[in-house]
Amino acid sequence: MCLKKAKTKLITQREAAIELGITERQVRRLLREYDRRGDETAVHGLRGLPSKRKISAATEREAVEILSRPVYRGFGPTLASEYLASKHDIEVSRETVRGWMVAAKLWRAGKQRVEEIHEWRQRRSRVGELVQWDTSTHDWLEGRGEKVYLINMIDDATSRWFCRFVTSDSTVENMNLLERYLNRFGRPLAFYTDKASLFQTAVKTKRDESRAGKDIDELPPTQIGRALQDLGITWIAAHSPQAKGRVERGFLTAQDRLVKGLRVEGVTTMEQANLYLETEFMPWVSNTIAVEPASADDAHRRLEKHHDLAAILSEVDTRHVNNDYTIQFETKIFQIARKDIRAGLRGATVRIEQRRDGTVAVRFGGQYLSITRCEQRPQVVATKPTRASPKPASPGKNSKWGQNFNLKDAPRLWQLANRSGVKPEGDA
Repeated sequence: MCLKKAKTKLITQREAAIELGITERQVRRLLREYDRRGDETAVHGLRGLPSKRKISAATEREAVEILSRPVYRGFGPTLASEYLASKHDIEVSRETVRGWMVAAKLWRAGKQRVEEIHEWRQRRSRVGELVQWDTSTHDWLEGRGEKVYLINMIDDATSRWFCRFVTSDSTVENMNLLERYLNRFGRPLAFYTDKASLFQTAVKTKRDESRAGKDIDELPPTQIGRALQDLGITWIAAHSPQAKGRVERGFLTAQDRLVKGLRVEGVTTMEQANLYLETEFMPWVSNTIAVEPASADDAHRRLEKHHDLAAILSEVDTRHVNNDYTIQFETKIFQIARKDIRAGLRGATVRIEQRRDGTVAVRFGGQYLSITRCEQRPQVVATKPTRASPKPASPGKNSKWGQNFNLKDAPRLWQLANRSGVKPEGDA
């Protein structure tokens, strides 16, 4: 020990100071303390004493009591420290909270395990260049209200979210969110989705029949696929969940943080859930998860004048016009207004647009027709045809009638009169 060497004069106090990295004055003080306490001089005087910056036991008990409530069930140390600070004014680090929760058996760290590694795809450089689109069917309200679905659109370049709770994963609800996105940001270059029936028409095969090795005919697009074509947006299908990993990992985050946030706020309805999304969760995503794009350029394109969203984002079908200028669509009959009847309309194919507001629009030749719904098909009054007078029968081709008749050889009229024996009135 350096102090013992200095005490027994084996080294000088200057040498001891250099070896200990302190001043000679401090060495002399330690030597005096060594005479009084012996080897305990090497132990720091504050050892075993509580730190002046230590959080009080009362604060720890309060935090543990709060985190033990059912509403905070399943919270991890990071999320718990955030809620303690924002909701209960207890500012502590997540590592401190981790120690409290482990001691109170409120949390246990899971074992780290090596999973299969997937090579990450490089982010797109511009916002709006690629948007990942998917729906999660998680129990978001944990049984406190109706079942809701979360549709999410995540920009690939920035990880910015645009999501909303809906009542069903249907074409109409997805089109509603698409319209919101288009009105707010414009038209992205491409959407990246899975191969769900909303985006890709399923190939129909007979039971116990495989299409392996067979040519797949080109199928018509779905309603959303047709709408994206009309808007000039490319649709890309992912071949695996890992391919669209950004939106999949986003759902994992939401199923942890968002579910617990909805629970703490006591959300029971879809309207309340969407309000929490807009005011609390999406701002947190923008401030925490979202990143700056590599390029400052925005790849979104504005909507043009010919992009009628009400018409494009509707369920489109075709029908033939009947001879009485009616159209039958989904067991309903619609009569075309007389003012819109034109040449070529009878028997023609028209475009039927079933709008999301429940109305039906009919378009022919680039123009919309006025229609009214009929309770029953209009009756056509059939006119009775007039009977024509019979035509005199003409002799057939093989008839011999009149073949020996010759006007030159026939007797004269006066000769016929003499033969009859009738005399004229003047000869009586």
